[in-house]
Amino acid sequence: MKNALLVAVAFALGASAVWYFNGNRNDGGAASRGGPAAAGGQRPAGGAPGGFAGRPAQQAPLVTAAPVSRSQAYDVIEALGTAQANESVTLTAKVSDTVRRVNFEDGDYVEKGGVLIELTNQEEEAALAEARANLDDAQNQLGRLQDLSKRGLSAVQQLDIAKSRADAMQAQMNRVVARLKDRIVLAPFSGLLGFRSVSPGTLVTPSTTITSIDDISTIKLDFTVPETVLGSMTPGAKVVAKSVSFPGRDFEGVVRTVGSRVDPVTRAVMIRAHVPNKDRALRPGMLLTVDVVTAEHEALVIPEGAVFQVQNRAYVYKLDGLTARQQQIEIGGRRFGTVEVKSGLEEGDTIVIEGIVKLRDGIQVRLNDAAGAVSERSKELQGPPRSDVRG
Repeated sequence: MKNALLVAVAFALGASAVWYFNGNRNDGGAASRGGPAAAGGQRPAGGAPGGFAGRPAQQAPLVTAAPVSRSQAYDVIEALGTAQANESVTLTAKVSDTVRRVNFEDGDYVEKGGVLIELTNQEEEAALAEARANLDDAQNQLGRLQDLSKRGLSAVQQLDIAKSRADAMQAQMNRVVARLKDRIVLAPFSGLLGFRSVSPGTLVTPSTTITSIDDISTIKLDFTVPETVLGSMTPGAKVVAKSVSFPGRDFEGVVRTVGSRVDPVTRAVMIRAHVPNKDRALRPGMLLTVDVVTAEHEALVIPEGAVFQVQNRAYVYKLDGLTARQQQIEIGGRRFGTVEVKSGLEEGDTIVIEGIVKLRDGIQVRLNDAAGAVSERSKELQGPPRSDVRG
């Protein structure tokens, strides 16, 4: 009985507390401040705290738009290729001897005929001096006999012997000069040298690598394509190559040779293109992405950045006045930063090309002009911002 009485008292106290706080919050607090709630608990006419008629309207997103136009579209075949030097040689000596002088450093650019290294040649220089002296003596003797022969004081046989001796001395001298040239390593063509592998005093043999030289003024770009497109590969076709080492840069060249055989395993054919490389940016061995232009035609084209995907469908934002509407399109190839539009747009339609991530279907937008400012037409159609405050 006593426990039941305690429960009843606790319940009554709780109900009284709830009644007190609710009443004080709804009536007493407002009434004590002398606000409108004291006369019936009504809020300000605006319905928003602080007397605002409403929140300021959110500003429309700023976008860049452009009309759809016709331009040249390209049919291309994509591939991966490897850069090769136009000419490439590993330089070695012709004879075995020690290096007397090195005339280049790693990575030098040399002209054709430049002397790269000289081998020891004291013996050959002495032999050259001897051969030159013998040649001079033979030529002097031949000259004296020719004078005597003109006056009839010399036999024809003696003159023939002198001529033979002079010719023999000339041949001997030529042989010594050739041996001297074998002790000089020259650049066979203009190009870029690799790392130096010898030093003065090094004993070299015909199998010793001295350095490498590459002519990279023109790059040979080798790549393979499936035999299904072999008919589109013709010498002279335009090639556009790209490298991850040079983002945004295109290296243009032409197809020079189509391979004479199709690989029976991969069913692919080798193609070689020549790409000018005057600034020597490309190096042998680089991996390049290749686009071979096989045909050109006129079509509707739009910037690639204006297109967005929803599942397997392509869309753009088409402007109706200042309202952005999602428009489904059918696209063709994506080439050089542009997209070919096959259907869904007409020439002259205005689409959003920058700022599409901020949009949704039916949203109002502001237009950006070429200088980056909001266009006057956009301001007129948008109207003044709603930020009035009522007291």
